[in-house]
Amino acid sequence: MHAGSHAVLILWSAIVIFPLYIMVINSFKDRLSIYKDTFNLPKIWHISNYTDVLSSGDFMRYFLNSFIAVIVSLALVVILGTLASYALAQWRGRWSTFLHFFFMAGMMLPIKIASIKLLEIIRILGLLNSVWALIPIYVAMGLPIAVFVLTEFIRQIPKDLLEAALIDGCGRLGILKKIVAPLLRPAIATVAIYNLIPFWNDLWFPLIFISDEKSKTLLLGVTRLFGQYQTDWSKVLAVLTLSSLPVLTLYLLFSKHFIKGMTSGAIKG
Repeated sequence: MHAGSHAVLILWSAIVIFPLYIMVINSFKDRLSIYKDTFNLPKIWHISNYTDVLSSGDFMRYFLNSFIAVIVSLALVVILGTLASYALAQWRGRWSTFLHFFFMAGMMLPIKIASIKLLEIIRILGLLNSVWALIPIYVAMGLPIAVFVLTEFIRQIPKDLLEAALIDGCGRLGILKKIVAPLLRPAIATVAIYNLIPFWNDLWFPLIFISDEKSKTLLLGVTRLFGQYQTDWSKVLAVLTLSSLPVLTLYLLFSKHFIKGMTSGAIKG
């Protein structure tokens, strides 16, 4: 039984790691070597692919734009999701159930189907060609899963603990800050990592909302390297490798909380 599960895990790990391996090793090759010898380690390691990208002011500007959009969006998703979940978990009734399912509907309906209407809203708000245009879209994308995960976690907290704090004179916000929030760390890590990947890798909405060169995000800026007749794949892969580092770093930092948050419901009881 264990041998079979280990074999499946090893196979799945190989499937996941293989594209990353191809991306990283080819980012150190020149353009011709990528086509001639795709799967083997480079004979000559071209560090210049990375130095050229990092020395470009455009890359750092694109990276900063993506970083601002993603971090601000994640912060708002966590804060608003925690407040909404705390209210829904404490408020039991017909309208609370309706609001909870209203948030859940956001997980079922893809937001891209409303791209034309969203473009009109962003234009009316005066946010076109600005990195700030992405933030309300990402918050709307992230709130449903945040409310879903955080509400269930808050409902697992013993009511006696919250009532005892209330009797001792702690207000509702005080309970949220001093008791609920520390217990929500695994759930918050789960929400942050779950939303980080689609936010960071999003190309659809930046492509629609942003045409100004100064406001482009990292993945949108990569499209500059795609030419009509030839593409500098070495630099494209170098940029993609660098763009994957923030996601991997955040996951490694919060992996313990993330795994705990994903498995807590399965092992409770």
